[in-house]
Amino acid sequence: MKLNPYSTLRIAVDAGIAWITLDNPPVNVLSGTLIRELHDALGHLRDDRSARVIVFSSAHPELFIAHVDMHILDEMDELREIADRNPDVNLFQGVGELLRHQPQVTIVKLAGKARAGGAEFVAAADMTFAARETAGIGQSEALMGIVPGGGGTQHLRERVGRNRALELLLTGDLVDADTAAAYGWINRAVPAAELDAFVDGVAEKIAALSPELIAATKRLLPPTDLTDGLRAENDAWAELVGGDLPGRLMTGALQNGAQTSAGERDLESVLRKVAGGLQSESHQPARPQS
Repeated sequence: MKLNPYSTLRIAVDAGIAWITLDNPPVNVLSGTLIRELHDALGHLRDDRSARVIVFSSAHPELFIAHVDMHILDEMDELREIADRNPDVNLFQGVGELLRHQPQVTIVKLAGKARAGGAEFVAAADMTFAARETAGIGQSEALMGIVPGGGGTQHLRERVGRNRALELLLTGDLVDADTAAAYGWINRAVPAAELDAFVDGVAEKIAALSPELIAATKRLLPPTDLTDGLRAENDAWAELVGGDLPGRLMTGALQNGAQTSAGERDLESVLRKVAGGLQSESHQPARPQS
């Protein structure tokens, strides 16, 4: 059965599995439209007992979710209704909380890269399996002059521990699938040529179980209550994002190819180049007054 009333998602439900393909060209940014449609689709699936597993993949061969749309602050008024539904978390944290509390088992098939808001989406899902040769994941907000605002600090601390979380948050580095698996950020890395079959197999095994068994297992392993940490993260993010530097970094990044397929291949270098240019400008001697 296909359920496709959306512009950024393609959904098909078959044999107990909901297959959701993220398709928000050109680079699958987490835009306002994608956020709205994820809330709507997951809300409908929440009450669908025929779906026991949800598998997320990307229509873009190189990018799962690039990151949150750098223009999204211009859309906040249009997203107010969704934000008001989740008063305990911000709009971006709400996506992760929706995933973490979904009754179905949620699986990410990570063939390409996921950064910032994309990495938060990956960590919020129940399981992630990634292509060894092509996948990458990075919590890159520090390179934009901010801390994560969608749950990244809390997800990382829970999944990889404080020391590795500090490394990943403060370097902003993109790590490969093997490193992400060794750290505990994802379940495992598998050869790219085997990723589809492997994820299909996991999803099919789980979907063959009774809904009652799946529900009982998820109830016995509930998601950690992150309320206090998410509130503190939001406060820190809001304070930083309102400053001058993040806006200048994001504007410079967009001018240098961010949110294009070419620029997103090595976004870390783009962001560091922009930051270096801004730092050089700040060290230029003042021009004498005439």
